[in-house]
Amino acid sequence: MKTSHFVSALLLLPGLALGPGAGAQEGKASAAPDPALASEYSEKGADTCLQCHSVEPFFRTKHARREDPRTPFAGLQCEACHGPGGKHAKGMAAGQLIPITRTFGAKSKQSAAEQNQPCLACHERDARVGWKGGQHEASDLACVSCHQLHTARDRVLSASGQTEKCLTCHIRQRGDFYKTSAHPVRYGTMRCSDCHNPHGSDAAGKLLAKPTLNQTCYTCHAEKRGPLLWEHAPVSEDCSLCHTPHGSVHAALLKKPPPLLCQQCHSPAGHPSFAYTANGLPSGTPSGFLLAGACTTCHSQVHGSNHPSGARLMR
Repeated sequence: MKTSHFVSALLLLPGLALGPGAGAQEGKASAAPDPALASEYSEKGADTCLQCHSVEPFFRTKHARREDPRTPFAGLQCEACHGPGGKHAKGMAAGQLIPITRTFGAKSKQSAAEQNQPCLACHERDARVGWKGGQHEASDLACVSCHQLHTARDRVLSASGQTEKCLTCHIRQRGDFYKTSAHPVRYGTMRCSDCHNPHGSDAAGKLLAKPTLNQTCYTCHAEKRGPLLWEHAPVSEDCSLCHTPHGSVHAALLKKPPPLLCQQCHSPAGHPSFAYTANGLPSGTPSGFLLAGACTTCHSQVHGSNHPSGARLMR
């Protein structure tokens, strides 16, 4: 298809209105160009760009809805994000390569902060309010490091796409999800964003979606929230005292198998104060106590009990 025919076809797409000056006159999200830079913008807005750049899937995204005053295409169109493109367009027409004002991606000469500036001009509230000063910003991460804007659907918004993108950097967590006991993230049943807010969080470290770790866990494990008549202190204090959140080689995401886990706190309480290992038993061989539920064989209500006689978490 010739370029002129391609542009003509795009004119028929819903929500796309192009023409002389269309890129610089309308919209609330993208203000009119600075008078001092007016001559640097292209005369025909996106029509000028489409003569060389084939980005048809972009016009099926929310950013290209001209009837929505919040979108780039209600104002400066392509130049709302990429900056003034007049010199670039004129240079290309004359056979000279004059770089566009702002490019995105790993090959861009702009810093991550400069690339993020047009994104944050609109997307700086709600779930993204904690971006500035957050761990991902401190790591010099650009929005386009995770998001794709010129595609009909951003893959990171799907469960499988988000998991793959996050685990590209978080290699240790990728290994954890393949352990025998793990949250079902790799199966698409859960997303990283169910527990974490990648755009920043008020929670100390870990970019948690809720103010505390326990509140994040209670989102799914509400039965552990309580209040309970007899509480197990570590449960109400911090779930990660006993569990590891991503994956473990022990059942129920435990950090250690019982009774070793329990004996970190309960070695001298109510039972002999030696560790229950094969070497500490008279027979010198593991017992059924060690091979079965260990402490939880009797203390089955390990997270807490509402039974009047449940002080020892046995019922």
